[in-house]
Amino acid sequence: MTRTAGEIGAGLAPARASRSIRPGERIHIIGIAGAGASAAALHAHSQGAEVSGCDSGGPSPYTPALEAAGIRPSWTHDASHVVGEHAPERLAVSKAMTAVDPDHAELVAARTAGIPIEPWQQVVADAAHDRRLVAVAGTHGKSTSAGWLTHVLADAGRDPSAFVGALLPPALTGSVPATARVGDGEDFVVEADEYAGNFDPYRPAVVVLTNVDWDHPDVFRDESEVVAAFARWLGHVPDASIIANVGDRGTRRLLDALGDRPGRVVRVAVVAGEQDRPGAGGSLDGPLDRALDGRATIEATDATSTSVSLSLAAGRFEARLMTAGDHNVANALVVAATGAELGLPLDAIRKGLETFPGVGRRLERKGEARGVVVYDDYGHHPTAIRATLAAVRQREPGRRVWVAAEPLTFHRTAAMLRPLAAALAEADGIAVADIWASRDPDRTIATSASLTEATSRLVPSKPVAAPGDVDATADWLADRVTAGDVVLVMGGGRSYRIGERLLERLAAP
Repeated sequence: MTRTAGEIGAGLAPARASRSIRPGERIHIIGIAGAGASAAALHAHSQGAEVSGCDSGGPSPYTPALEAAGIRPSWTHDASHVVGEHAPERLAVSKAMTAVDPDHAELVAARTAGIPIEPWQQVVADAAHDRRLVAVAGTHGKSTSAGWLTHVLADAGRDPSAFVGALLPPALTGSVPATARVGDGEDFVVEADEYAGNFDPYRPAVVVLTNVDWDHPDVFRDESEVVAAFARWLGHVPDASIIANVGDRGTRRLLDALGDRPGRVVRVAVVAGEQDRPGAGGSLDGPLDRALDGRATIEATDATSTSVSLSLAAGRFEARLMTAGDHNVANALVVAATGAELGLPLDAIRKGLETFPGVGRRLERKGEARGVVVYDDYGHHPTAIRATLAAVRQREPGRRVWVAAEPLTFHRTAAMLRPLAAALAEADGIAVADIWASRDPDRTIATSASLTEATSRLVPSKPVAAPGDVDATADWLADRVTAGDVVLVMGGGRSYRIGERLLERLAAP
């Protein structure tokens, strides 16, 4: 069953044009421990707002940055947060809350008091008011590409601000790892998510399209509806420049849907040799309809890097990327093309591409214990699982690779059961943790056991199990992995605990 963006965002004010955040403006954020909501809090705080927030889920990997900024969240929800002498002037919330509990006590209290209720994305958009907004959008690769672009700009001295849906390293934030970077430069990079209109508050000058794939089956019934959502959003910014990875079939469908538009479109793709056809990072063979404005070719790969040749309108150069996976070559290409669109010289683009340290939970090497290497990644879609598994095999050639997956939402698991099973089956061993519900109100339509059963049917000779929660999953793996193995943890929610606990178990006497 799908729901409209209006049903998921029930009670939220519609997206509007951005406005400046006023010093002293009181803003309360529900779900402040989330990746995006914490970034909204940090950006509002940096502009002088009085920020408060609450989250019943307790501390998360994103809350140390709040504490470092002097923001002290409450770990309970209570209507008293939005009434009284210090009542907020506006309330920001994640649609993960409105999707499952639109009559939450704090939301009801705010509506009763006439306090505007907005998605936290509106706060980020307001923080970017009067800046050049660069929105990185697409089904996959948003966080890596947005973080990479932020690094390239910062390394070139442009001092950008940013919201990225993954932790940026201290070298970029100037403090502890955070999903926000506060800078004084002209550029403001945001990760723009298509779920239920989350990207609607953003009115970018430059849009980066990594790819367009079917996801969020609780909102979109098929790829056509995803394409239509992107087209509606981009219809609000007809003059924006678009940097598009046309090696991806969904991106080409979107550009066709947009038709002729006044804004500039830069078409790039990873190609095989010198032919204008999608290669690594693309999704379709055969000639492209139009000539490319930029291309990348993979020259060589090894366990530590990928050497590429990139050709843009401004010139051609070689780069050695300190990452793995064909999909990351596509990410690097759109970052390079966007840097050129923003006026960076090629030498600065090359240096930024080569020195990018990565962002949190994106092919992140968590450690090694007892000869077992553990990687952690946020991916939870079949496409992302396949791409990341291939990247790990590049990084760790010849090793046995286990995947420990925490499916994200029951709707996605049910709708994509067979593709998920097929992607997981490419690993040498599979553990599926309990499904993380997130914003999903219906927990009856799928189970982790149903996913493992579908996987086992494809690979009956491989070890496949649904051990239970994230701790039980880590324990199951600890009893089975041996020196020389690699474990790739994938998923949203609390899947990061699998890698942490597994390393703890393996390191124990």
